[in-house]
Amino acid sequence: MSLKVIGAGFGRTGTLSTYTALNQLGLRCYHMFEVIENKDNKTHLGFWSNVANNPEAGTYNYDEVFNGYEAMVDNPGCCVYKELMVKYPDAKVLLTLHPKGAEAWYESTIDTIYFTEIMWQFKVLKMFTPFGKKMGNLSTKLIWQYSHKGTMTDKAKAIAHYNWHIKDVIATVPPERLLVYQVNEGWGPLCEFVGKEVPNTPFPNVNDRAEIKATIANITKGAYVILGLIGLLTAGGIFGLLRALGVL
Repeated sequence: MSLKVIGAGFGRTGTLSTYTALNQLGLRCYHMFEVIENKDNKTHLGFWSNVANNPEAGTYNYDEVFNGYEAMVDNPGCCVYKELMVKYPDAKVLLTLHPKGAEAWYESTIDTIYFTEIMWQFKVLKMFTPFGKKMGNLSTKLIWQYSHKGTMTDKAKAIAHYNWHIKDVIATVPPERLLVYQVNEGWGPLCEFVGKEVPNTPFPNVNDRAEIKATIANITKGAYVILGLIGLLTAGGIFGLLRALGVL
């Protein structure tokens, strides 16, 4: 099995709803959720962290992560959509856009997935945990630097890059292989694009902002636990040293 659909749209452009819809259509779909939540994909975070070190290498065996999947949307795959087009030359390309435009996309991104760059609590995890190190490397190097070109700290530049990306995808992908899509268009365009019948169920409207906020809260708790352990170890070390010196 190889990819039939390659998602080129940035994260926070309705990718979770699209991911859910493609799964409902019978196209097993890859998404950041599959990297960090799917227990069967334990090696995937390390794979993408390695890709982040040199995204343009062209030597990665993407079948390692996409085996069993027919579609892909969202980070981290969208960051290397051009490389994936070479790897899977028969795949179509799906460019998801935020239904409310570039500014809404930016605000949503800053409020959710950009936490890896701005939260000191995540930086604690990055320093002291394997998950934090790999996730931090993937996020910083592949998503925010390689894909977004380091623009996210400047709203105007980030929005300009978002709009440039849309034009670049349209210029890169042959028209017969491309669908530019917003989730508020519903089933019709998506089903026609992937050759599936329109389901008799409503199009999924999945907003994972609350779930991301819960993840951020858990990360905050984890950081405080680590700091607490460091504090205890430090206090224990000082106590032992003072005893050895005969102070206590």
